[in-house]
Amino acid sequence: MNPFPPEDLVPLPATHDAVRSLTGWQVVDGRLRARYDTGTFAAGLALVNGIGAAAEAADHHPDIDLRYGHVVVVTWSHDVDAITARDVRLAGEIDAIAHELDIRAGTTSTEM
Repeated sequence: MNPFPPEDLVPLPATHDAVRSLTGWQVVDGRLRARYDTGTFAAGLALVNGIGAAAEAADHHPDIDLRYGHVVVVTWSHDVDAITARDVRLAGEIDAIAHELDIRAGTTSTEM
């Protein structure tokens, strides 16, 4: 049995207001993607640790790529192979974590 409420299983198109309201996120290949310019590896690691804690609490886990100077986060709901409300909520939480660490979403591109 899926632990998420039925509304969390509904795919959201890229044009959905909730998806479009996310600042610094873009839809790439049907997934939400953001790049955070951290400046240092240590700042990136702090961001990744915060994202990890939020992901565990939500039982919803994004793909994370930690590099020197930036972190790329990609999220989509694997069980429905689409963006859902879970992803929008997680993206908002990730933005809040980044804001607390004084890290801003940077240039988005398809490169890691």
